[in-house]
Amino acid sequence: MAQRSDEPSDEPSDEPSGPATGVPSGEPPDEATGERSGAPSGGGSGRRTLWSGHGWPLLGPVTAALFVAYFLVPEHTLGPERPVLSWTVFGIGLTAIAVLLVKHMRDALFDRPGTVVALVSLMCLSVLLFSSAYFVMSHHPGEFTGLRTRLDALYFALLTLATLSYGDITPHGQSVRLVILLQIVYTLVFLTAAATSLTGKLRRSAASRPPRGRDRQRDPD
Repeated sequence: MAQRSDEPSDEPSDEPSGPATGVPSGEPPDEATGERSGAPSGGGSGRRTLWSGHGWPLLGPVTAALFVAYFLVPEHTLGPERPVLSWTVFGIGLTAIAVLLVKHMRDALFDRPGTVVALVSLMCLSVLLFSSAYFVMSHHPGEFTGLRTRLDALYFALLTLATLSYGDITPHGQSVRLVILLQIVYTLVFLTAAATSLTGKLRRSAASRPPRGRDRQRDPD
């Protein structure tokens, strides 16, 4: 006797039971990408590239905010009247920046997102911290000749970073010479390593990108 066509069959069907997307139908699609959370998104490298690009728009505003804060901090917050507090803040700031630099240098080795903005911001912050120290120490009698403004202090910090000297600003005091030596050592140990990690990450990111013409190639069939 022939089997009726409307009766269910015990044989497994090769047709997918879910929608044509190839993902479980019970998971909601991601609002940002239109994909479901359980579906593969073209590999981990594509997702890393997507998220690592989100930090670049922040680089300019963050750097600008650091320089604006440097020029707007009240002049007499720290200075000769509070030597213990001034040196404490200076030491804690340098230590915190060094710890964060080491952390983000390690993250750069694993190509984790956000390291470029963090490294550039921390390097700028270290230069501004030394610049602030020079400006505060310029209020001490006999420490500097030719350094009067915050711009002079930033100019001198960048010259020290580049190991240059034009002779227009001269350090005389023992304390300021100690800070100059500290900046030179800090630059050699931390900032040079951070710059090396930064360039290495940028080089790897550039090498991992496909050629521009490859995306436009089509199958001749």
